[in-house]
Amino acid sequence: MTAEVSQQASLDGQDVDPGGDRRRWATLAVLATGQFMALVDVTIVNVAIPTMQLKLHASGAALQLVVSGYTIAYAMLLVTGARLGQLRGPRLLFMSGLITFTFASLACGFAPNVAALIGARFVQGAGAAAMVPQLISVIQLRFTGAARVRALSVYSATLASGAVVGQILGGVLVSANLFGGSWRVVFLVNVPVGLVLAGLVPRFVPADRLPTGQRLDLRGLVVLAGSVLLIVVPLVIGREEGWPGWAWASMAAGLAGVAAFVAVERDVARRRGNPLLNLRVFEARGIVPAIGALTVGMIGYGGFLFSLALHLQRGLGDSPLKAGLTFAPAAAMFGLVSFLWRRLPAAIFAWLPLAGQAIAGMGYLGLAAAVSAGEWWLVLPLIVVGGGLGLAFAPAMALALVKVPSREAADASGLLTTVIQLAQVVGVAVFGSLFLSLAAHHQVHASSDAARVLFCSLAAFTVIGALAAVRLARAVRSPAR
Repeated sequence: MTAEVSQQASLDGQDVDPGGDRRRWATLAVLATGQFMALVDVTIVNVAIPTMQLKLHASGAALQLVVSGYTIAYAMLLVTGARLGQLRGPRLLFMSGLITFTFASLACGFAPNVAALIGARFVQGAGAAAMVPQLISVIQLRFTGAARVRALSVYSATLASGAVVGQILGGVLVSANLFGGSWRVVFLVNVPVGLVLAGLVPRFVPADRLPTGQRLDLRGLVVLAGSVLLIVVPLVIGREEGWPGWAWASMAAGLAGVAAFVAVERDVARRRGNPLLNLRVFEARGIVPAIGALTVGMIGYGGFLFSLALHLQRGLGDSPLKAGLTFAPAAAMFGLVSFLWRRLPAAIFAWLPLAGQAIAGMGYLGLAAAVSAGEWWLVLPLIVVGGGLGLAFAPAMALALVKVPSREAADASGLLTTVIQLAQVVGVAVFGSLFLSLAAHHQVHASSDAARVLFCSLAAFTVIGALAAVRLARAVRSPAR
């Protein structure tokens, strides 16, 4: 059997998973719910910021840290969370992260001042970093063939909907002012969900046999965490600070740190140690071009969510709730396509990310044409964008992971979740800055003009994603060497 036929068989269901059962899907549901909760918390706080500023008398810089502290800790520790999951078991790491996240949410909800809230947000992000990578690891370890592809579709739909639901739910909760809790409810809502999940984990998430004699690569942890910190901090707060010189110096140092991390991991492997990230994962056929395609798609997605939300609220005068609901068609189509793409002919699977980039590009051009016409005119292009992104993302995830050996599941999980998170941060920094700089002019239609330029730029950016998708298709269709 050729490599291409084997690839298609594992994607279209010919490779039947003999161990499939309801318990395994229940495990997936529990883990996906935890990931969904973590993703929601990236954006749920956005609409509560004005109320927080009023109630806590917080400065603009402090509010930036309330929003970004979670993202900083989350992105910085994702690879570590994945590796600890391999060393200590996905169930233990997920449960530890869940408990940390839940009690940090409680601390956020009852924070007496902004300093306590910032500290709790960092702890919350660390808990999320322990939870989130376990989902892909479990999919890689417990699902094969068609079942694995369906499970990855669940992951894709969860990722697509989390950020949008966060915006909608935040608007609902702040507007409802439940129990007089004002902004605090956006954090406290996590507590009952977290407690229920904590009760379900021992029942539905089985314990794993753990490797013996392996230790966490502390040297790699320090180098990687420091490098990601140096990159993420200026990306999330540099725009508000006017992109000072320290921000560029920090990102340059972070990129140098990534190169140093690669050298450290090679040294650890050469000494027969246990590297934090096993660089052999890059040898899996298709994973490198898949990372490229996913990075481009998530950069565009991050910039799209951030900038359109600002235009709807500042340019069109929508409430946070109405702005969040406007995204619902895109999120629904993203999720729907993520579930249904496998019903297409298997012969075209490798080319679906390319088609998705092209469709998303047409959707962005549609948004550029309709951006000043009102929300109803945005619905159709939003559906097109959501469908295109779903078609670009879900198959690329499957193609990236289908040839990764189960022993490298933790490496693939940490790598992909970190790439996806950082790509969205880059998207907000790059395209968000473009939109804000153009919308800062005092013309009557400045926001609409800025949004139009933004969406044309996003459409052009999909060309880069299409080139990466072509490389991915050629990689997975070529015979193994």
